[in-house]
Amino acid sequence: MPMRKITVAGEEWNVATSGFVTQYNQDEYGLLFTRGTGDDREMRVTRYSPLGARSREASFAELSDEKLIELFAQSQPGFTSPEAGYSR
Repeated sequence: MPMRKITVAGEEWNVATSGFVTQYNQDEYGLLFTRGTGDDREMRVTRYSPLGARSREASFAELSDEKLIELFAQSQPGFTSPEAGYSR
């Protein structure tokens, strides 16, 4: 799975597609933002709709760093999402 790095407020985050498939199939993809390791690992999750390419990897590659930072601002803590291990 391809991964990129962005810097938000002086903190470096790794960004990757989640691989989680919703009922919207190729109309919506999840992104995982992670930083740290082990117990100190922080994870945030968001979704986006591709505007160009429909494949997960190609649409991820088309996202600019500025767009990734914008999506980060819309993200939610990982504990709220099944992609990040949320369970009821």
